[in-house]
Amino acid sequence: MYDLRELYQEVVMDHNRRPRNFRKLDDANRSAEGFNPLCGDRVSVYLNVDGETISDIGFIAEGCAISKATSSMMTERIKGEPVEEAERVFDAFRHMVTRKPEEDYDAELLGDLEILSGVSEYPARIKCATLSWHTLHSALNDQDKRVTTE
Repeated sequence: MYDLRELYQEVVMDHNRRPRNFRKLDDANRSAEGFNPLCGDRVSVYLNVDGETISDIGFIAEGCAISKATSSMMTERIKGEPVEEAERVFDAFRHMVTRKPEEDYDAELLGDLEILSGVSEYPARIKCATLSWHTLHSALNDQDKRVTTE
């Protein structure tokens, strides 16, 4: 039987080595840049939003394995979803990784992202895991600003 920590390591390393949707969308109609000044992680998120649906998403990231893997997993989860759903997933993910150990989170809404729940045990890694999500949130709201974790 898989230990949850082993599975976490395996998934993070897989998404870090072979990130999904790792590309700049030249025809993106929304985008944002994020930066974590503590560790130097950088992420750019590119979206095509048609009506109220995220029809395509891409990202470019430089940084630690958690930051890159989370970005990859995020794109898989929200591609093809309505903007409103992406915002709900953003809120649920942020809650999951910043919650107190006894607090519940919406595992059903998060799906495979639940594997990252262990990040909540490592406060220094929370900013790595949430950088792409805050950048996505900025792009979804068509805010033309650089997102930082500070």
